[in-house]
Amino acid sequence: MNYSSKLLDHFRNPRNFGPLKNPTITSQVGNPRCGDVMKLYLRINKNKDNQDFIKDISFETMGCAAAIATSSILTELAKSKTLKEALELNNQAIVDSLGGMPLPKIHCSLLAIEALVAAIYNFYKQENYPIPDSVQQRYNRINTTCKIEE
Repeated sequence: MNYSSKLLDHFRNPRNFGPLKNPTITSQVGNPRCGDVMKLYLRINKNKDNQDFIKDISFETMGCAAAIATSSILTELAKSKTLKEALELNNQAIVDSLGGMPLPKIHCSLLAIEALVAAIYNFYKQENYPIPDSVQQRYNRINTTCKIEE
């Protein structure tokens, strides 16, 4: 399998790896077919416009090189974004940011996005915020394809 140099760099030198001390919220998703498991830790604060944003983010992933690299790049893409901006991220942004991925490994980029959506969903629920229909639909879809632990 041919991996880009950027993907290999994120695998060998993962960014934001390890548990985050005092996270606001976490999520954990797993792919029952391949066995990959991703756990995200988010610290969410208010910005100057009183919007919730991802002040800090880290991950722990048990999986292949692609799973670790997609988790790592996700943390870089999501950090400092408002929750609304973070929800606009998709797996193609991850693939593009890593310089491409072999087709059999694209599911790793989906799992990373699903972990982010699950964390934001958990935050909305924890804070008793109304959950937007689009987020609820995504969470429901994730819950049917992945194993989610809250």
